[in-house]
Amino acid sequence: MTAFQNGDLVKAHYKSGIYVGKVVEDRNRFYLVQILAVEKHPMQGDLHNPGKTENVFFHQRKALSYLEKANIQKEAVHPYEGDQAPDYQSSLKESVDKLRHKLERRETTFNESAKKQLEDLEKQYFG
Repeated sequence: MTAFQNGDLVKAHYKSGIYVGKVVEDRNRFYLVQILAVEKHPMQGDLHNPGKTENVFFHQRKALSYLEKANIQKEAVHPYEGDQAPDYQSSLKESVDKLRHKLERRETTFNESAKKQLEDLEKQYFG
């Protein structure tokens, strides 16, 4: 496992999303990471029951916001390969588009529910 210094650019896996950010603080088992871009938008639905829509609470999962800080387990933080983080708004739009395309590949009840949540999030994100 790589040790990071404050200010290092990293790729961080948090819940079901992947983000580019910078390390703000070492907190023993965690790094406090400030979010700069979204690489993979979080999946919609119940993380404990993936693919299910019945008898579960179908969560709407937002991406972490620009400059939001999150405690992320050290095992989930990796070196970022680029010189600088992508633009947050552009990366958020691209990650939403990728998730939508993935959900459109198969017509399932889960994918339809996830697309509805994603459409609502797009309105919140982009107006």
